[in-house]
Amino acid sequence: MAKKSGFITPFKKQVFVTVGVCLNMAAHGLVMGFAAILLPQLRQPDSVIPIDDSSGSWIASILGFALVAGNFIVPPIMANYGRRTANIVSITPLLVGWFVVISARSVPVLLMARFLQGISMGMSASLGPVLIGEYTSPKNRGAFLTLISLCIATGVLIVHTMGSYLTWQVTGLVCAGIAFVDLLIVIYSPESPSWLADQGRYEDCKRVFRWLRHEDEEEELQKMIEASIIVRESKAEANISQSFGKKIKSNIAYFSLTIRKKEFYKPIFIMMHIYTLGQWAGANILAAYTMDIFRNVIGEDINIALLVITLDAQRIISNAMAVLVIKKINRRTMLFSTVSVNIFAFLTTAAYTYCKGQGMLPFDHPFIGIALVHLHMFTIATGTVPLPFIIAGEVFPLEYRSLAGGLSVLFLSSNLFITVKTVPFFFGTLGIHGAYCIYAAVVGYCLVVAYFFLPETKDRTLQDIEDEFRGRPLSPEELKSTQSLTSWKLHCQDRRCSSPVV
Repeated sequence: MAKKSGFITPFKKQVFVTVGVCLNMAAHGLVMGFAAILLPQLRQPDSVIPIDDSSGSWIASILGFALVAGNFIVPPIMANYGRRTANIVSITPLLVGWFVVISARSVPVLLMARFLQGISMGMSASLGPVLIGEYTSPKNRGAFLTLISLCIATGVLIVHTMGSYLTWQVTGLVCAGIAFVDLLIVIYSPESPSWLADQGRYEDCKRVFRWLRHEDEEEELQKMIEASIIVRESKAEANISQSFGKKIKSNIAYFSLTIRKKEFYKPIFIMMHIYTLGQWAGANILAAYTMDIFRNVIGEDINIALLVITLDAQRIISNAMAVLVIKKINRRTMLFSTVSVNIFAFLTTAAYTYCKGQGMLPFDHPFIGIALVHLHMFTIATGTVPLPFIIAGEVFPLEYRSLAGGLSVLFLSSNLFITVKTVPFFFGTLGIHGAYCIYAAVVGYCLVVAYFFLPETKDRTLQDIEDEFRGRPLSPEELKSTQSLTSWKLHCQDRRCSSPVV
């Protein structure tokens, strides 16, 4: 068993594997933040790639389309070849994308590079929370999942700082180097013990689990293996002497049964709204259009480059605070408090910019606008960026984790595209005050949904959370019945039932 004594403790091993995941997630910050320094440089008269507002908005927002592709690519890789393999595959288009960016001499080439990077982001968005949730102990899981947002914030700071003093080509080269270091860490990381158990590799599962975890978590290992044995036996029984046609019908029936299960559709419904909330709360808008927002809220007579760096630094500090606080405060409390302040920041900024534009302010100072933007960033860094990843790493049941995670992340992808692509349109037609009111309304709606449907997940095992969605623990007979049409029929015959229990 893993021992607590010695220099290389289970906690440090969990840190190592988490770094491999988080550096991949840091690409979100590097890629999104890169647009904020790329577009101003491309608008210069001597730019090698001239752009207009339309091409610029596509360069910033095409990631949303690519994220969808990444969402569909990663679930079968995660399920069939392993989480670690999927993590390695997800880094490949990121690396290629950065080298294409460096060599780009036209807008179409830049769009292709950004599309490749978006595919990587889509894959890691589904994969990252799942991997950390399976690698780490329940008592540390919240803090480790919060590191995702800290790495994203660090990526934004790094790329904004470099882009303020270096060319976009040199900045892209440094970002490629970060992705390569991440690839090395992932190569030397172990496979997820949950996936190994699902594949029937129980000895490997025990070895990796005990390497990663403390000896007092042996009960979780035994429960995971016992459930996996029941599931695999039922799958084997269902596949015996089945023709191809019967297997197709069995799979269709299995899918039909699955989508009606509370433990399948409830987490997806919740994460649809949590991911939407996270995108409309303004994280990617502030990352991709930082300079435009400062100009709209404060004005031109300021050192915008310095303000961008200080804002990113504040985001990292706030994220670091969140890592410590999330271990002590319930998920629901953290979500409702930070998102409520986020809505307040939206509405206050909207009122301030409207009154400023109409000349209705009795007193004005640049510090007011700076404080409002920093308040907005504080709510993003402590709540709307880390919490979606934390919740996603905890609410999906093991059996459907790849599929459910991929489906729900589609809402992250689509909303990322919508929010980033529409910024120039909203700011140009409605003004920043009108745009911020729309953002506040969408975030408010999602928060209401979370209030009624999101359970508390702090310090609970993944199995406990799954049982709460279901309403009760799953019996061995029901574990078997979920796997195939054959075993479901036998279950129904024993129970004399005419429809599946959901």
